[in-house]
Amino acid sequence: MAGVGGDHPARLGAIAAARARVRAHVWEQIVARQGRIPPARVAGRDLGAVTVIRLDASIVLAHSDKQQAGPTFKKTFGFHPLTAWCDNTDESLVIKLRPGRAGSNTATDHIEVLDQAIAQIPAPHRRAMLITCDGAGSTHALVSHISELNDKPGVEVHYSIGFDFDHRIRAVLPKVPTAAWAPALDAAGEARDDAQVAELTGLLRHSAGGDRLAGWPLDMRIIIRCENPHPGAQLSLFEYHAGKRYQVIATDTPGADIQFREAAHRTQARVEDRIRCGKNTGLAHLPSRDYAINQAWCTAVSMACDLLAWLRLLALTGDPAKAEPKTLRYRLLHTAAHLVRGQRRRLLKIPETWPWAHDLHQAFTKIWALQPP
Repeated sequence: MAGVGGDHPARLGAIAAARARVRAHVWEQIVARQGRIPPARVAGRDLGAVTVIRLDASIVLAHSDKQQAGPTFKKTFGFHPLTAWCDNTDESLVIKLRPGRAGSNTATDHIEVLDQAIAQIPAPHRRAMLITCDGAGSTHALVSHISELNDKPGVEVHYSIGFDFDHRIRAVLPKVPTAAWAPALDAAGEARDDAQVAELTGLLRHSAGGDRLAGWPLDMRIIIRCENPHPGAQLSLFEYHAGKRYQVIATDTPGADIQFREAAHRTQARVEDRIRCGKNTGLAHLPSRDYAINQAWCTAVSMACDLLAWLRLLALTGDPAKAEPKTLRYRLLHTAAHLVRGQRRRLLKIPETWPWAHDLHQAFTKIWALQPP
């Protein structure tokens, strides 16, 4: 980490450009092996060639005095990094370290991270993209920025973001006809009997109080989900009296199937798994008091997450391909083995008694097959 100084942003920019070049090569290898980039799966279906970028922030605790560490919105002390992940491949596209006081819905940060994330996606796979984030990203600036991306020829970008359950929603909710509600879908695409969804766009645009979505893009749709609250759920006063929990999303994805559109957004929860894996790969332990060094560390963590994702996609099958970092480290990465040189060759001797020796041998064989002749 030595040498981090005034040229820190330039160095991080050069690293990002190098990562993008390597990622493009890796994606070519993935397509050669699997026929296509893995599609994002939603409710028992897949989104085809759509590249899904998921944005989300998280809290990283600081247990000692570090630059820019401070109180967070969760009443803890530390940092509030903003991350971007590719849902298709589980890759970490960007990790932006932010001070603990950084807001949840800072549009400038979301736009910066989104642009950096898109720059990481190989150009042929930017033609159809879906950007998702939770309610913290529901700002006019971010929605407008995503909409403007469609001005580029041959590019189709949609968004699905959390939306506030505010007075506008509460005012029109009683007017939703019973027939307008449809069962929500579970992960397998089956109808649930404890949750329903409905679209509120028409009521909000043409309500008695006028256009309640004035200022937002005209193609923005509002979809609401109603379900029985789970034990311990934090409910608003309105939800407490109604005995229901409501979640609202704003999206510009076309199609009349609001059940599928709502299910596509709900898979935003997968980003929590990716962040947890990122924290298990080093994000949870920032090494320095210096803020610039810690940002460089976050970039190294992001690269490590990519290497693990590429290992799963290119060299592993079965259960190892689904394993999380701790499991991979124990079973494969930290395996005790001997590297022996002789007869102008190098041999890696893996103990035959190691339960995952076959998986490790298979991984090395596939990695070697990727090398140019």
